[in-house]
Amino acid sequence: MTDIHGFVPARFAAVKDAFAASFAAGEELGARFTLVEAGEVVLDLMGGFADRRRERRWAEDTLAPVFSTTKAVAALMIARLVDTGRLDYGQTVASVWPEFGQAGKAGVTLEQMISHQAGLPGFPEPMDPALWADWDAICGRLAAMAPMWPPGTASGYHPVTVGYLVGEVFRRVDGRSIGAAFREDLGGPFGLDLWIGLPAEAEGRVAELQRPSAMPDFGEINAATRAAFLAPWSSAAGKAGADYRRMEVPSTNGYATAEALARLMGALANDGWLDGGEVLSPALIAEASRQRIRGQDLVLPYEMSWAAGFMRNEPCLPWGPSPGAFGHSGWGGACAFADPSRKLGGAYVMNKQGVALMGDARPKRLIELAYEAL
Repeated sequence: MTDIHGFVPARFAAVKDAFAASFAAGEELGARFTLVEAGEVVLDLMGGFADRRRERRWAEDTLAPVFSTTKAVAALMIARLVDTGRLDYGQTVASVWPEFGQAGKAGVTLEQMISHQAGLPGFPEPMDPALWADWDAICGRLAAMAPMWPPGTASGYHPVTVGYLVGEVFRRVDGRSIGAAFREDLGGPFGLDLWIGLPAEAEGRVAELQRPSAMPDFGEINAATRAAFLAPWSSAAGKAGADYRRMEVPSTNGYATAEALARLMGALANDGWLDGGEVLSPALIAEASRQRIRGQDLVLPYEMSWAAGFMRNEPCLPWGPSPGAFGHSGWGGACAFADPSRKLGGAYVMNKQGVALMGDARPKRLIELAYEAL
């Protein structure tokens, strides 16, 4: 029997049972699930192992790679610049990054770019995967690249490139990387164990991944899907290594505890308040989370509703019954969400990766049972 521990009030007994059942069925190696309601942690479950040899138990300070769930943090950091008037979602990307205006992209707005409408989901032409480690080189290629579809006409998920696009806009306005700004402005002050680019001193706390047994189902493969996910150069080489973990890529390279993610998303569900400090104004939470485009995504095999960098819960409902919830899923099953209608934030992290691109069955069960208990 897997040791399931943490903070579990009696009303969440069914959630704990489902969490334990996932381990009993062999679906988990190690995992944690945390819920925050009205700013308070109301459920915090963890269990299993942080390594494949099953020698290191999952602990309160175990960090999990959360992959694309990192995009929710990047979306928040951009929203904070909008909140202070330093950016506007409606302004063009080229207004702060002039080189981006090449190849027919002069009219692309920040909200189009951050909602995956810019037509730059990956590079169709071969390149050395090691180039992803060169921030300026990747940004230069993206600035020069012609869109793969007319910007603003459809969404097509940008799994890796959106981190460079959003990160470069942030850097040009703020002067810091998104990872550095998060650490200085939110992570450190609020005690959030969440990192974009892993510091060397945290290496020993990172959970070891057990890779999925198969590739995700991408549906009908097109040129955009190949560039985004399937080309040999579509992501960085050496993703399991320490050098990769150091990279500050705010689309894919986040490391966090479920508690840190749940507290952060819980603030977005609680009028922006986290431990007595304001993370984002209520007006900007509403603006950042409203729908920018909805329809069949050109990269993912789903109908998607995109906000300003956040996935919206509708129409697929991976995070419970509230259509207005928003957040982000990550490769292998990680996710984090905010539901302002219930003042509820939650996060699930794990190290045995599944094959679902979104709506992994493990967190979906836990979230649905949690809503039934509320």
